[in-house]
Amino acid sequence: MRHRGTNLNALFRPPVTGTSHRRRAAEGERALDAIWQVVGAIPRGRVSTYGAVARAAALPGRARQVGYALRTAPAELNLPWHRVVGAGGRIVFPRSSRQHLEQARRLRAEGVRVRAGRVAAAALTDLEGL
Repeated sequence: MRHRGTNLNALFRPPVTGTSHRRRAAEGERALDAIWQVVGAIPRGRVSTYGAVARAAALPGRARQVGYALRTAPAELNLPWHRVVGAGGRIVFPRSSRQHLEQARRLRAEGVRVRAGRVAAAALTDLEGL
């Protein structure tokens, strides 16, 4: 049943206040910083998954946020984005894309074996201790 003149979504959503909005923004910035720190600490020649990076940044279950953080990272950070792959060591970019080819090239330059869009299991690290 549709009610005229009433936004039902607004009835069930808590009101947004300036303080809560600023708090969420600050939490988002802290999350991005934590992700960037973890990615920057992945050693040369090693690879980790989006999920493992999220867990190491104390953000379990937020693998997609890792992808967002890498996409929006300032170039000045010079993050080794190529050391982050999908579950099972799979390069997540489409096979014929420029990003896929660049990631595979960079990983190979660091001595990581890449075959059929996947990295060797021996190169994967779970980032324990970071």
